[in-house]
Amino acid sequence: MASNKVTSPKWTSKKNKMFENALAIYDKETPDRWYNIAMFVGDTTEVEIKKQYEILVEDIKNIESGKVPLPSYRRNFSSAEKRLRDLKL
Repeated sequence: MASNKVTSPKWTSKKNKMFENALAIYDKETPDRWYNIAMFVGDTTEVEIKKQYEILVEDIKNIESGKVPLPSYRRNFSSAEKRLRDLKL
């Protein structure tokens, strides 16, 4: 996510990935969506899941509106090519 906001100290990057996967599985039409996502993620509540979703939606709005700049990635293809050459299979 673009912001560094978290709903609780126990919200880890692993938990966030589980949350994102659960969102793909349990769409808006899924009955008891927030409960199912909370069970999928584990060690969290429906309230925390809803809050995390609100943060995600806000982050997306900020990115799409240009309030949050996208990171600039260096384009150093030579080092990537070197790593591929040095790769031993």
